[in-house]
Formats: sequence, structure tokens, C-alpha cells
Amino acid sequence: MSEFLIRRNPVLEALRGRRRPLYRLWVQKDGPSKLLRPILQQAHQVNIEVREVGKQKLGNLCQSGDHQGVVLEAGGYRYAEISDMLALAESKNEQPFILIFDLVQGTYNVGTLLRSADVCGVHGVIMQTRRAPDINPTIVQHSQGATEHLHIAQVTNLSQAIGELKGQDIWVAGLDIDEGGYSWGEIDLNRPLALVVGHEGEGLRRRVREQCDFIFRLPMKGHVDSLNAAVAGSVALYAAWQARQFA
Repeated sequence: MSEFLIRRNPVLEALRGRRRPLYRLWVQKDGPSKLLRPILQQAHQVNIEVREVGKQKLGNLCQSGDHQGVVLEAGGYRYAEISDMLALAESKNEQPFILIFDLVQGTYNVGTLLRSADVCGVHGVIMQTRRAPDINPTIVQHSQGATEHLHIAQVTNLSQAIGELKGQDIWVAGLDIDEGGYSWGEIDLNRPLALVVGHEGEGLRRRVREQCDFIFRLPMKGHVDSLNAAVAGSVALYAAWQARQFA
């Protein structure tokens, strides 16, 4: 079944990533040629059909007027396996660095965290099949196309997936506001690491929390007692990347 990806950055990254079937590129006739040039060049490299149509036709295709003059008709997102993430880390001679969603909600939160994960060099992202959004065009858009370069796995049992990682000698760190957790600088994050980000309101589920090797918290000074999931998770990813000397 086809999906329609919109906006210049997500479309360009989908063409670059080649992680899904690519069927057809639709561009706005008399659109901003300078901004669309990298997309058209990439479309030529992957040898897909390009059609020039009016602005209204693009809006009808994607059911949105916010397409920036470009729509990519593509197949559904292809999910990865945990083994793909570990193989990627090994191929780069790097310690595994994985992000886990424990029922993170909201397309903005998910998209933003995926974008941060790609920037920080995460080898893969794990999320549950239930009570979590699929990688749909809206999340692709919020991630600015980072989805098209990441190994993202959907699992039925998150606890089982965490156990699989621990069996590979990967440390599991739960991100929480618990005062009993380790703060930034109190524990070395330069190790094989899986960072778990929980639900914005409820935090980590008890079962998931019990499986964590340690709890990691961000220091906070202001009057508001927490950051939202996207911001907190992104800061924690940068902390772990910093511990790796931004390698």
C-alpha cells in the first residue's frame, strides 16, 4: 500500500535512505526550482518517475496543503530487527547505542526523539507494537526524515527485548526524575548502552524500571519539575554521546 511523504527534507532523506520502495515523485509545476533541485537530482539517481502537477493536485494526493511543493509516493516503512542494530554497531567498531521507547506517545515526541537519535549516532530504536504509533508519514515529517536512516524495530514484548540486549552485555539505563537516580556526571555512560525513555505522564512502567541496570536523571534547577519526553530524551542522548567524546 502506498504512502505519501511530504515536505522537502523528509522526501529528500527518503530518497537518500532507500529504506522503502520508491514509486513516484510528484513536484509542483513552476515550484521553487532551486529548493527542489537536490530532490530532483536524487530522484534521478534512484531512477523513479517524476511528474509535474499543479499545487491543488499535490494537496489532493497527500490531503494536506503543507507539502512544500513535493510529494513522494512510496511503500510502507520497513522495520528492522535488533540484530540489525547490533550488526551496525559491530561494523562501525562502536559500542552498541540503542534508544528504547516505553510507551512514548505523540507523533511530535516520537519524531523529535528519532531525529535526535539519528544526530547522536544511535544504532537503533526499539518500540512496542501496542500503544505506540507506527512510523507513518506524520512521524517521518516530524523527524525531518531521520526515520529513513535509522534501524527501528517494533517488538511485541518490550521486557523480552530488554532481556535480549542485556544478554549481549548491554547496560540498560532508564531515564526518570527519581532523586535516587544517577545524575549527569555521576556515572560513566561510555559503555554498551540502551537508554529507555518512558511515557511523559506516567514515566517508566514498573516492570521495565525493574529491568534497568540503573536510573539516569537530568539535573533541574527551575520551578517546573520535569521536561517533556522529547526534550529530556534528546538531552540524555547527547549526554551519552558526549561520554563517547562525540565520536
